[in-house]
Amino acid sequence: MEQPSLATPRLLLRPFALTDAATVRLLAGDPAVADTTLNIPHPYPEGLAEQWIGSHQRSFQRGEHVHFAIELSSTGELLGCLGLGCSPRFCRAELGYWIGLPYWGCGYCTEAATAVVEYAFGERRLHRLVARHLARNPASGRVMQKLGMIYEGTAREHVGKHGVWEDLVCYGLLANDPRPGAETAR
Repeated sequence: MEQPSLATPRLLLRPFALTDAATVRLLAGDPAVADTTLNIPHPYPEGLAEQWIGSHQRSFQRGEHVHFAIELSSTGELLGCLGLGCSPRFCRAELGYWIGLPYWGCGYCTEAATAVVEYAFGERRLHRLVARHLARNPASGRVMQKLGMIYEGTAREHVGKHGVWEDLVCYGLLANDPRPGAETAR
């Protein structure tokens, strides 16, 4: 089974290719990007992008993850990543994303995430999506709110990052919740 690609008015969401590794390392390795995410290290180690991309197909086939490269349709530029960490047993997934610093504030994350939410509830037939962000990164929370996700709470000092305990803000969305841009709610 091959991972699908998704299209939006400005973007192509596609599987990553090994040829994307240098751009992933450059964009994700930016200190500002790494600082606002839970799992991206800084400095970004040589070879990590290739290892990460190389794991995608196997992880997709096992139903564990779906990673979409976010590409500008007009230029083919890779600008970020949007993914689902799936729990098939419970018909749910965690939505995660990062966007390269030169592309912040352009609405690309919301546009891409809207397509992935529809994919998750439509093609994947999931019941629930969750997403979390560091409390000091409210821009990520605004993306979640624009998707129609509902604030579910803040886990105080839930994760450690660079030796500092961080609050984690949690959002959720059910398949039958109303969503902006959704044709019909299930």
